[in-house]
Amino acid sequence: MSGFAVVVLIVASIAWYFLPLWLAISRKHEHVEAIFALNLLAGWTFVGWVVALVWALVSKPVPQRRRNPYMEDL
Repeated sequence: MSGFAVVVLIVASIAWYFLPLWLAISRKHEHVEAIFALNLLAGWTFVGWVVALVWALVSKPVPQRRRNPYMEDL
C-alpha cells in the first residue's frame, strides 16, 4: 500500500470516528461539547460511539428567532 493510500485511510478513519461530532455541529445540537467529550473519550468502545451518534441525531431543532420589523430600531 502506498504512502498516499495510508494517509487517505487515516484521514477517512478519523472523519468516520468523529461522525457524531460533525452531525451534532451541523444540526446545531445544544450539547455539542458533551457529544464531543463522549465521542473522544468513549468512542473507541463502539458502544460509546453509537451512543454519541444517537445523541447527535435526536437533537431538538434550535428555535429560530423571528425578525420583528417594528423592533429593529430599539
